[in-house]
Amino acid sequence: MNISKIDLNLLIYLDVLLREKNVTRAASQLNITQPAMSNGLKRLRTLFNDPILVRTSDGMVPTERARALSPMIRKILLELEEALQGEEEFDEKSSQRVFRIMASDYAASTLLPVLLRKVNQIAPNVTIDIMTPSDVNFHDVEAGKIDMAINRFEELPQSFHQKTIWRDGFSCLLSADNDVVTKFNLNSYLASKHVWVSKTGFGVGVGMDPKDVQKLGWVDEALARLGKKRDIKVFTRSYHVAMQLAYEDGLVATLPSKAAMLHKDDANYTILKPPFEIPDIELKMIWSPLLHHDASHVWFRQLVIEAANEHTDSR
Repeated sequence: MNISKIDLNLLIYLDVLLREKNVTRAASQLNITQPAMSNGLKRLRTLFNDPILVRTSDGMVPTERARALSPMIRKILLELEEALQGEEEFDEKSSQRVFRIMASDYAASTLLPVLLRKVNQIAPNVTIDIMTPSDVNFHDVEAGKIDMAINRFEELPQSFHQKTIWRDGFSCLLSADNDVVTKFNLNSYLASKHVWVSKTGFGVGVGMDPKDVQKLGWVDEALARLGKKRDIKVFTRSYHVAMQLAYEDGLVATLPSKAAMLHKDDANYTILKPPFEIPDIELKMIWSPLLHHDASHVWFRQLVIEAANEHTDSR
């Protein structure tokens, strides 16, 4: 096959079609007409001598050949876009750039206040757009629509760049007048009512099942290894809600220590070490290879790390 005779736009069409699995949505994303995308799919079928997408009862489904092509096409397009990006200097004092960050509630509560203070001091015209894990997906990050995602991640696409921001242990946050404070051990911990809080990854969450320990996270998995189980009264995805419930309703909130320490100077709360071992968590920032060499992005990533170090040093 003579590559000089191939319309490289077809590779872009193929990439979007395999992500969307829908001609109309793919056309909308590329801002072309539906007939133009249908014609593009027809040409792709001719080029690869394969149906590419097959209509089934579950909608359009990629063929085996298309599934094999998908990661290769994605890699080619990412490398091409990176090569075409021109180098430019970044002047943070005059820049009006908007940085879009997907941040978990944990990251938003602990890291971002320090980061925003530094941005205001150094780059007064820069704007930060903070999104939740439910607002975006991995494709948004990969395509560079989101500058970075800051969260705890169990699995990541290999194409992403990533850096650990910090490691954090766990602490128990309780109301200062909670009776269990005077004798806090594993038995009194298990006899207490608890508030569960967590949110990782991307996408809209689903309801929690107290019996499904594997989906409950670090705290409950650590207890399960001891053959124990806590009595969860409330499930929430907000650390601030969990902290408030610990104070108002006498629940025990077992949180990453940096979140619990937000109340270290509040006499209404007591912070205690959990009466059992819980593995540390890792907060990471991830970003697209498309943005890796962008001067403004390099500057912003460094600022995030500086904010993380400043937060850690202040604790």
